[in-house]
Amino acid sequence: MALFGHRLRGIPVNLWLFCWVQRGKTVTLVLSLFSDKSILILPPMELLQQHIQALIFAAPQAIPLEEIRTVVQESFQAEINEADVKATILEIQALFQQEQFAFELVEIAGGYQFLTKGAYHNTVAIHLKQTTKKRLSQAAMETLAIIAYKQPVGKSELEEIRGVSCDYALQKLLEKELVIISGRSEGPGRPLLYATSDKFMDYMGINSLGDLPKPKDFKEVENSIGDTPAIEETVSNPNTTNDGVS
Repeated sequence: MALFGHRLRGIPVNLWLFCWVQRGKTVTLVLSLFSDKSILILPPMELLQQHIQALIFAAPQAIPLEEIRTVVQESFQAEINEADVKATILEIQALFQQEQFAFELVEIAGGYQFLTKGAYHNTVAIHLKQTTKKRLSQAAMETLAIIAYKQPVGKSELEEIRGVSCDYALQKLLEKELVIISGRSEGPGRPLLYATSDKFMDYMGINSLGDLPKPKDFKEVENSIGDTPAIEETVSNPNTTNDGVS
């Protein structure tokens, strides 16, 4: 017997007592089993979909599937399995693929997040250009790129590759949470090792490090790494403080 995405087996139909319970604006279905007097409350799938939409929309970053499940399970005070949540997310993705929606639900950075569709990127880019005061400089991007492809990597190796000090670049990247300290090397002095964060994947718009461009895909450029020592550049507001990246 299938009920709102939840499959209930091994229980005769004549043991079910159905009734609707109104709690504010939330309607749930209560199933009372005469056999053991237990009560199971299951959310209708349409209602579950709405709550998952609200949760993903309100989350400050991509939210993992298991976290979505645990939140809605506590919200409805009912056992909700991962398969039901995944099926509901697929329905939401199909819904927002329709042309009347300017955004879509995307699997990114190990979770799910609402993002604008490609057709509207230019409009969003203009807004960001008008409002953004700082961006990653060439030096910061070089440092971040080395960490992304060599991680975990120590500061000495970073500076050997770039040919200049990376202290300031690392400090700013850590402050912006694009990189993290992943541990210590087993070498002399046990220096710190750096790696990219989940926020880095969100920043780059990728779901995993495997989505990064392969080195063979890069075109040669005239400037070599280390040519631009500045950590940051002012984009639109020259009166802002020199505090790194946005």
